[in-house]
Amino acid sequence: MSDRVSMRKVREVLRLHYECGRTQREIARSCGIGSGTVSDYLKRARASELEWTALQALSEAELENRLFRHSQRATSGERAAINFAWMHQELKRAGVTLQLLWVEYQEAARAKGAEPYQYSQFCEHYRAWRRKLGVSLRQVHRAGEKAFVDYSGKKPSLIDSVTGEIRDVELFVMTLGASSYTYAEATDTQRLADFVGATVRGFEYFGCVPEVLVPDQLRSAVSGPDRYDPDINSTYLEMAKHYGVAVIPARPAKPRDKAKVENAVLVVQRWILARLRNRRFWNLGELNEAIGELVEELNNRPFQKLEGSRRSAFEALERPAMRSLPARRYEMGIWARAKVHIDYHVAFDHRFYSVPVALVGMRVEVRATQSVVEIFSRGERVASHARSYAPKGAAVTHEEHRPHAHRQYGQWPPARLVAWATTLGPNIALVVERMLSRHPRPELAYRPVLGVIRLGDRYGTARLEQACARALAASHLDGARYRFIASMLKLGLDATPLTPSEPVATLPTAHENIRGGGYYETEQQSDHRRNHPQNARAETDHDGRSIPGASAESPTATTLLGRETRTTH
Repeated sequence: MSDRVSMRKVREVLRLHYECGRTQREIARSCGIGSGTVSDYLKRARASELEWTALQALSEAELENRLFRHSQRATSGERAAINFAWMHQELKRAGVTLQLLWVEYQEAARAKGAEPYQYSQFCEHYRAWRRKLGVSLRQVHRAGEKAFVDYSGKKPSLIDSVTGEIRDVELFVMTLGASSYTYAEATDTQRLADFVGATVRGFEYFGCVPEVLVPDQLRSAVSGPDRYDPDINSTYLEMAKHYGVAVIPARPAKPRDKAKVENAVLVVQRWILARLRNRRFWNLGELNEAIGELVEELNNRPFQKLEGSRRSAFEALERPAMRSLPARRYEMGIWARAKVHIDYHVAFDHRFYSVPVALVGMRVEVRATQSVVEIFSRGERVASHARSYAPKGAAVTHEEHRPHAHRQYGQWPPARLVAWATTLGPNIALVVERMLSRHPRPELAYRPVLGVIRLGDRYGTARLEQACARALAASHLDGARYRFIASMLKLGLDATPLTPSEPVATLPTAHENIRGGGYYETEQQSDHRRNHPQNARAETDHDGRSIPGASAESPTATTLLGRETRTTH
């Protein structure tokens, strides 16, 4: 039980039992574990002699230590027989539950000196016997207990106002068990954001909250092998906790588990979609406005075989039994996992958020809403930041997260470094400014900036100023870098004076491996040079930068202007 996910499962079992009052069978279905496991967790909680409020306040490590200090061994031996036929008849009576029958069975077994079955085995044996009967068990819905959620197989459509393309959208349906009070809306997709948003708007339409949500086995509700929660999607479960409801998904390929919403979807298809079949809609707003009007009409329609309507049944039965909405609307959060970097920051959405330095190298969970980014370690929140929408690469750092040495380092803002460099020389200051502006996070430039400044201690401030001047002139080489300036000082290139005609240090042209411009002269240009030596003296620059003596009519000028294309090989 040392695994973090398992302890989260234990905490969810206790929440559903103590806060939501769900049965062990419902808890088992919601959490995707066996009823025996649920019974074991609850037995350990009772043995701890702590109230739910005290257990809830414990950390995961404390809860694990409190509940799983000693393993319990199951007893074996003869079990008292169960009268399944009598149980089946008794369950048809009002108010009789499996829990009550199990208590009576235990008392009768112990009176005979026999060992009774535990509750989970008792229920499993009864369900196995009942399956042999081949009959359907009619569901009885308590007022305010369950809200069923599903999407319609038949979909409404929208028309693109520009292209005229027709695209299908989804139809979300939520209905209450006892009154069949129904809510419906169109969404773009069945993805998590649309699904959670539609569920929240359904609660707000009801104006109150049921005890249980029964969704279908869609991916947005049941994550399956999800790393954060292997059963219920972590974001959907977070929304359920915010509203204080339990999530008990319907079993795969078992439409009887959600027969109420299956019927509601059919009613919505017939009484809403069919009536909108000849209308055109250009956006979701228009479509949902029309759906909302027909939903109101549907809820106000009288029942055919019962007194009243869905709305009157809701007001009389459901609303008094349901809880009021929380004061704050749920704000959907996105969950992600991240590793704490060596700079005690975690990356989310291409921005960086600080955590306590003790967590460096550890895996944490990140929850982000539109306004807040929270970081969790082992189920406990360790940092909270306002969400950053600065350019990618921006960092959000709390001072208390820094180690002591880094806090002193952080007391050097970029302006202080520039001011320090200004006292050494104007070109040094310009280089520092350019280096700081190159990085989205100025802290990343602190080390090379300090390296440039300290070059003055080794080579002298005057030489460093000259080297920085040449580095700024070499704009095409992006010379405002530590390595460029350090190399220039090491080779003594800073002593070479800058000239107006040659602002940038160039490579030597007199070298045996450099052919020079004369190598590429045409035969006509060579003859012209021999016949007109004064032009040859004027054309001293063979790399095309400056030809002061050449005229527009000369072969050399026409060649440089792109007019001469003939070449002698």
